[in-house]
Amino acid sequence: MITATKVMELQCSECSKTYDAAFEQHLCICGRPLVVRYDLKRAAATLTLENLSKRVRTLWRYREVLPPGDPVTLGEGMTPLVHAARLGASMRLQRLYVKDEGLNPTGSFKARGMTAAVTRAKQLGAKALAAPTAGNAGGALAAYAAAAGIPAVIVMPADTPASNVMECQAFGAKVVKLNGLISDCGKYVAERKDREGWYDVSTLKEPYRVEGKKTMGYELWEEFGGKLPDVILYPTGGGVGLIGMCKAFDEMQEMGWIGAARPRMVAVQAEGCAPIVKAWEAHRDAAEFFPNAATIASGLRVPGPLGDLMMLRMLRQTKGTALTVRDAEMLQAGRELASLEGIFAAPEGAATVIGARKLVASGWIKPEETVVLFNTGTGYKYAEAWQRALQA
Repeated sequence: MITATKVMELQCSECSKTYDAAFEQHLCICGRPLVVRYDLKRAAATLTLENLSKRVRTLWRYREVLPPGDPVTLGEGMTPLVHAARLGASMRLQRLYVKDEGLNPTGSFKARGMTAAVTRAKQLGAKALAAPTAGNAGGALAAYAAAAGIPAVIVMPADTPASNVMECQAFGAKVVKLNGLISDCGKYVAERKDREGWYDVSTLKEPYRVEGKKTMGYELWEEFGGKLPDVILYPTGGGVGLIGMCKAFDEMQEMGWIGAARPRMVAVQAEGCAPIVKAWEAHRDAAEFFPNAATIASGLRVPGPLGDLMMLRMLRQTKGTALTVRDAEMLQAGRELASLEGIFAAPEGAATVIGARKLVASGWIKPEETVVLFNTGTGYKYAEAWQRALQA
C-alpha cells in the first residue's frame, strides 16, 4: 500500500518564505516561484526500488513525493530510455541514451506536469484552468482539464503549429490566439485571471507542474538500476524539466538513495532565443529578456523564463553548461536521429543531438561517460517544419 502524500509546506525558491500547501498558492510575494516540500523521511519508508517493481507503470508510482489528490491521469510517464548505439558510435559515445518523452499522452513531456497540476487544482476546487502556451503545454492542459471535467482556456501565439491548435479545440478548450510571443500570452492570462476566476497554470506560476516533471529524474534512477547518468542534455525553454529533475535528485539524496554527486546538466537553447545561454556565458545570476525571439522549435521560444535564477543556479551546482544550436542544425539532427534510431523527434529534442556532438568535440563530454538526451516531444506535431526540411 502506498503511503499518503505528506506535503509539509510550500517554500519560495529564492527568499525561502513558506506558505500553507492546503490552500491555492501561486507566486511568492517576492514574485518568485514556490516549490513543494515533503516529509521525505516518511516517504523513504515505502518509496524503495523493491516496492517500485510492483507498482503501476505511470509516474504516479512515485505517489509519496507527488501532490495529494485523486490522480487525473492518462497513463503518463515511464517513457522508454533508448540506447542509441548507432547515433552514439557517430560521436564516439558507447553509452548514449535517448529518453523519449514524445510517447507520453498528447505527445510530449508536458503531460507529466499537467497530470500533477490538474490533479492538485481539482482538489483545491478550481473552476476553470488557464495557461499561455507555445504549443505542447496547451494540448496537455486541454487534455487533462477534459479528463478532470474542468473548463480550460489556452492562450497561444498566432503562429503556433496547427496540430497544437487543433488538439486543444478537440479537447473542448477555449483557444485564444494572439499576435506575439508566449510572454504576451502570459500577460493576457495574468491580466484576466482574477476577473475571470481562472486558476493560473502558467509555467512556474503554480508549484505543481514541477512535481510532475521531476519524475523524469526518478525514472532515470530507476531505469539505470539505482544509478544516474554522468550528463543530461535538456532542451530548455521555460526550464521546468531541468528544474524538476534537479529537485528530484535533491530529494533522492535526502532519502538516502544517492550521494552528493549529480549528473552534469546541460541547457540546450535555440540560437534565436537563448536567454539562459546568454546569461551563462556572461556569468550572470539572472537572465535578461531576449528580444526578437525566433525559432522553429516553439517550445524553446521563451524569451523571459521565470525560472532563470533557478536554472542558472542549478547549472552551476551540477557543474553543467549551456549552449545554443541553429534551427537548420536541429532539423538535420532530427533526420539523423530518425534514420539511425527510429525516433521521430521534435526540433527541441533534436537540438540535444547537436549539443552532445559539440560537447564531445570540445572534450567536455568524455567517450566513456553515460549521456542522456531528452527528446521532449514527438515530431508529428511539427509537420510544417519537417515538410520544409525534407523538401530542402
